[in-house]
Amino acid sequence: TMLPLLLLLLPVAHGIVELGYTPVLTKSPSLGGLRTASTFVLDQPRCVFDEYGNADIWLVVALDQAASTFNNTARPGTPETAFQSFPDPVSAYMTLNATLANYPCPKPAGDITVLRVGSETSCAEDAERPTCNGPLPGPGPYRVKFLALQGSEPVAETSWSAPIMLRTAKSPSSISTTSKGHSAGMIAITTILSILFAILLAGLVAMLFFWGSDSCGSSSTFSKPESVTVRRYNTHH
Repeated sequence: TMLPLLLLLLPVAHGIVELGYTPVLTKSPSLGGLRTASTFVLDQPRCVFDEYGNADIWLVVALDQAASTFNNTARPGTPETAFQSFPDPVSAYMTLNATLANYPCPKPAGDITVLRVGSETSCAEDAERPTCNGPLPGPGPYRVKFLALQGSEPVAETSWSAPIMLRTAKSPSSISTTSKGHSAGMIAITTILSILFAILLAGLVAMLFFWGSDSCGSSSTFSKPESVTVRRYNTHH
């Protein structure tokens, strides 16, 4: 019964400032693939950690059910927070560390202000890169937050995001093969082709019919050949 209370008091005990910011999926219309089967795209925390110029800012990615029990004193780059052990036994890992210089405020014109979570494939199996931003192992849901560390001491954090679900591929058996699964354009094209095929078939049948009639008529005009009379001659002795 004391464990939930200790978890609630943990940020206070270490003097962690809770910032009024919640990470969100980006709404930038110019980006494609905002959520895939193994990645999602967040807005960068611009103008959020301005008072922590000497801090390293980390992204914490957790399973939805594990967010409330994440230990802010856990250090990045350790087995406790290694990506390669996520989601079991590690239920939350730390990645995408940056300094305040990476998140300038205000945003300079032309800057890319998003973070793609799960984009690194080269280090996904590399135990020497425990802070790898590797592909997410399943559809989720996940929650994320940003955590600022000065040295190894947590000093500020954002709120946890809302649950984030990734896209899942459809199984072949779930794809509809009825007309409901086809677009109106496809139905129209199929109808037109069917009509054209019927017209072509009718024309072919009519052509064969007329050819048969002509052959029968021409055969009736032949007259019976006259019989050849052979005159008999008697020879004289």
